[in-house]
Amino acid sequence: MIKVALYDAKIYDKPSFEYYGNLHDMHFRFLETKLNEDTVELAKNCDAVCVFVNDTVNKAVLDRLYELGVHLVALRSAGYNNVDIKAAFGKIHVVHVPAYSPYSVAEHAMALLLTSVRRIHKAYNRTREFNFALNGLTGFDFHGKTVGVIGTGKIGRIFIDICRGFGMNVIAYDRFPQENSGITYVELDELFEKSDIISLHCPLTDETRHMIGKDAIGKMKKGVVIVNTSRGGLIDAEALLDGIRERKIGAACLDVYEEEADIFFEDRSGHILNDELLARLISMPNVIVTSHQAFLTEEALNNIAETTVNNILSYFSNDGVCDNELCYHCGHIEHCRKERREKCF
Repeated sequence: MIKVALYDAKIYDKPSFEYYGNLHDMHFRFLETKLNEDTVELAKNCDAVCVFVNDTVNKAVLDRLYELGVHLVALRSAGYNNVDIKAAFGKIHVVHVPAYSPYSVAEHAMALLLTSVRRIHKAYNRTREFNFALNGLTGFDFHGKTVGVIGTGKIGRIFIDICRGFGMNVIAYDRFPQENSGITYVELDELFEKSDIISLHCPLTDETRHMIGKDAIGKMKKGVVIVNTSRGGLIDAEALLDGIRERKIGAACLDVYEEEADIFFEDRSGHILNDELLARLISMPNVIVTSHQAFLTEEALNNIAETTVNNILSYFSNDGVCDNELCYHCGHIEHCRKERREKCF
């Protein structure tokens, strides 16, 4: 039996992981705590650990996992910025879920955008108090507006299709443009200058961290709407708040936040929020924040569990070869030069 310590477990994680685990003689030890240097010992006697976006998988944690005899870190997410891939090389293999339901994230991005622009959240609160006045609820048509999409992977391309359904003009930026995709690619500065709406669908790397900062915001149209369902670190939150207060940014729709690790996924309603920056953002009338829920659909949860279990099985039953391995060795973390025909180490 393969034993897996699943950190940061939530009630909605368990049914799918238990189902697929039982199918393949795999036992999950569900741990509510996040993985970090203080909790790594809970993985003792396990063959693998399963982690999510706010678990800390740095060099110290990886070294200790290696000492404990853990062979594999299985991310149940697409992003891997919380894992030190370089430190893992030669010791512990790392796998991820490159695509679980790109529709869930793209649709949530559009839901946030529609809610913000058409003031649906404000109308909902008003009518619950029997206030049916329309003052202050004026939005704008999406048809004919220019949306700039940063990142044209699966999620970005689905979001583009949704925008085209609204009759929007789509421009995009990606370091690695999709050939023959029919997408109009522009340089990043041009995207900032021309877009009425900007939506982020790219991974968080050293190059993309704070790509939306003071300089970028200065190049944008007055009244631009910014949507982020990718990673919080893509946006400099201080610069975003300044742009909102200066009336440069018309609205912000955020499903992620740079310092979300100790805040999101938990009920904080009975506590004073210690993050003043997040509190100020939430207090703004033109900011919508959801707590990293874009992935949260039944289809996505099922796909995440199935792919994660299959990743673990591939490693332990296929001579360590897994299509979804993340490896530092080749310099192309997601695209191994060995084309997955053999282990990276």
